[in-house]
Amino acid sequence: MALWGGRFSQGSSGLFRQVNDSLPFDNVMAVDDMTGSIVWSRALLSVNVLTADEQKQLEDTLTDMIAQVENGQLDVSTVDEEDIHSVVEALLTEKLGDIGRKLHTGRSRNDQVATDFRLWCRRHAEELLEDLNHLTKSLLNCASKYQQAILPGYTHLQRAQPVLWPHWCLAYVEMFNRDISRLTDAIKRLNQCPLGSGALAGTTYPVDRHQIASDLGFDGPCLNSLDAVSDRDFVLDLLYCASTSMMHMSRMAEDLIFYNTGEAGFMQLGDTVTSGSSLMPQKKNPDALELMRGKCGRVFGHLQGMLVTLKGLPLAYNKDMQEDKEGVMDAVTQWHICLRIAADVLDSAKLNTERCKEAAQQGYSNATELADYLVEKGIPFRTAHDITGQLVMLAIEKSCALEALPLADMQSVNSNIGDDVYAVLDINYGISKRNALGGTSQETVNQALDAALKAQAK
Repeated sequence: MALWGGRFSQGSSGLFRQVNDSLPFDNVMAVDDMTGSIVWSRALLSVNVLTADEQKQLEDTLTDMIAQVENGQLDVSTVDEEDIHSVVEALLTEKLGDIGRKLHTGRSRNDQVATDFRLWCRRHAEELLEDLNHLTKSLLNCASKYQQAILPGYTHLQRAQPVLWPHWCLAYVEMFNRDISRLTDAIKRLNQCPLGSGALAGTTYPVDRHQIASDLGFDGPCLNSLDAVSDRDFVLDLLYCASTSMMHMSRMAEDLIFYNTGEAGFMQLGDTVTSGSSLMPQKKNPDALELMRGKCGRVFGHLQGMLVTLKGLPLAYNKDMQEDKEGVMDAVTQWHICLRIAADVLDSAKLNTERCKEAAQQGYSNATELADYLVEKGIPFRTAHDITGQLVMLAIEKSCALEALPLADMQSVNSNIGDDVYAVLDINYGISKRNALGGTSQETVNQALDAALKAQAK
């Protein structure tokens, strides 16, 4: 029976119920709704709406219901009610009669759902923080495993300069650490309690909203009842966090897909995160990474959909806001899955260090070292850049690497070049020289990796 049925002489049509009822998706907030109801029953006791015995019966029954939901004995999604709030009230009334019907005194589904949803979002955000930390741990383990490996760094998907493998790993650690910071900030903003705001104007009962917030683990109560019931900024925050983090994972997936190709041959992905072809027996496809990349757009869509839903809504609550849940619930699910499978991909990947180094030595990636060498000879950098470009052209004509050019050929372009240039053109020289903070030298990378491992261990 609908919670609002007294005003109506006819029931809802089947088609209207199909679009109106939210139980098919808001049933996942059952524990949150029951937890909020326990705290509300205590608030009603404090203002003498409930007796001590009535409140105890309500709290004991709700506590039992929470346990039944959590252990699978109670499936609230099968109850023939409009939403999760109606389900909980119906079950309480079935068990306790009129005591169950007292619980909604002074409370609206507007502040109730806003509270439930914040509890749900906070719970999942805290789980996502654990997933993000686990992924950064996998990156750090992978970095430590191949701490001295060298591979090409790219710009425009062309070989640019050599970098250490742990330097690549730490770049993504930086991104995911920002995701952790961003999500932590989002939790702080969502952790305000709407309960006690009523439908939009507040409640007539003198409940202690600070105590209600504290009992539910919030930092404090929402300070304006109109805003409390209609605010969904916390949904946008969570969707933005999900979108940014998924974008980071999509970029990482793209790198790893390329590294795994036969053309690059830098790594071999594990059997547990790849699949084969129904026709071509030799294939081993990076499907986990491709799905991660594909799901990124799906999450972006949920953020855009929520922005469009909210942009024209007047204060306070409007039924449009029922569209706030399915998108973020799906986004959170996809984010959870992708974070976990990304860690599995890294844990099972094997780097071909010899092939990585071989590729890093190709593409004239030591040209910058040659230009810097000329600068040390007193040549202005722009002139050194031009000279180096001429030498690269000469090497291309001779189909050889820069370091394979005879000294006489180099000196035919610029007489300042001596035989000491060959040490400069060695791949390890270029790596070792980049020892400023944030660079890819072994020393700076080791320091950054040690710092990241210590931070992870805290």
